[in-house]
Amino acid sequence: MIATWRYVLLGALAASGRTVCEGTFLVLNQYYGDYITVAVFIFMGAALVGGAIGMNRMIAPRAPGGLKDVAYESGIEPVGSGWNQSHIRYYIFALLFLIFDVEAVFIFPWALQLEFFDSIGRGYFALVEMFVFIGILLLGLIYAIRKGVLEWE
Repeated sequence: MIATWRYVLLGALAASGRTVCEGTFLVLNQYYGDYITVAVFIFMGAALVGGAIGMNRMIAPRAPGGLKDVAYESGIEPVGSGWNQSHIRYYIFALLFLIFDVEAVFIFPWALQLEFFDSIGRGYFALVEMFVFIGILLLGLIYAIRKGVLEWE
């Protein structure tokens, strides 16, 4: 279909007396070809997920009952409610862990390339840049300590 329209457009341009540049149509075909590739991947991903859900509904046993509604199904009867509310300080510790974990992700490649930066005369700049990065994170940590967020009561 694309090839047919390509020849129709080329024929129309040639009949009009304009210069025909076939490379433009080749680039245009590659442009739409990229979108077709993305569309095929999206379709295949949706088909895979839909197929897995459909197979689960066809194969899975249907046994509704009172025990299916229990919040904890490990053979032990639950005592009290199955819902538990976590304190906000757990989330703050998790957030601080993530921040400093991501910091490590940035520091390791920088440390591996520090010698390269030094060889091109940018060693001190890279060193100062990393100290600024760590300093900004330390300012956030000092702020959290002063606010008393890290104190466990």
